[in-house]
Amino acid sequence: MTKLLIASNNKAKIEEFREIFKGYRYNVVSMDDIGLTINVEEDQPDFAGNSFKKAKEVSAKTGEIVLADDSGLEVEALNGQPGVFSSRFAGEKANDTDNNNKLLSLMMNVPDKKRRARFRCVITIFWPDGTYLQTEGTCPGKIAFKPVGEGGFGYDPLFLPTGLNKSMAELTADEKNKISHRAIATKAMVELLSKKKVEEI
Repeated sequence: MTKLLIASNNKAKIEEFREIFKGYRYNVVSMDDIGLTINVEEDQPDFAGNSFKKAKEVSAKTGEIVLADDSGLEVEALNGQPGVFSSRFAGEKANDTDNNNKLLSLMMNVPDKKRRARFRCVITIFWPDGTYLQTEGTCPGKIAFKPVGEGGFGYDPLFLPTGLNKSMAELTADEKNKISHRAIATKAMVELLSKKKVEEI
């Protein structure tokens, strides 16, 4: 198996990646697993830029093959907000509850038909020789009027995926990994690697 370092300190996100990569020949490890602490400033204007920057910087500092993602929620009624600011929507030290409360406050008077949104994820895999690949995944849905469910993280309790009668936070790991933006981007990456005849990463 080839080691694949995930450039994230988000334990829930890392577990998602581990689940998604099951069955493939990749040994997914976190920065925690190897005793690494690197904080890359996410100062790029879009998900692609942040994903690329994180993967490149962590690879440069570790010499490892690195996977980084940048993902977030884009709400139509808020002109695409919170977007790249999803994790810090309510402030630099905001937690999930803070961010969800701010979103609900801003959406308070928005009717059901205008609450469309999508989760979006861009993944970059960066090799120490400077080679990289990038893929994107989206999951359409709408914003609920109140949080529902105990699973997932981030905005999952407020996000109702299109075609389902429950929130992202009510889905099992298997259910979520079939439709999530992160799963779609990851599967696209695996397919891209296969098409490019990269035997292993």
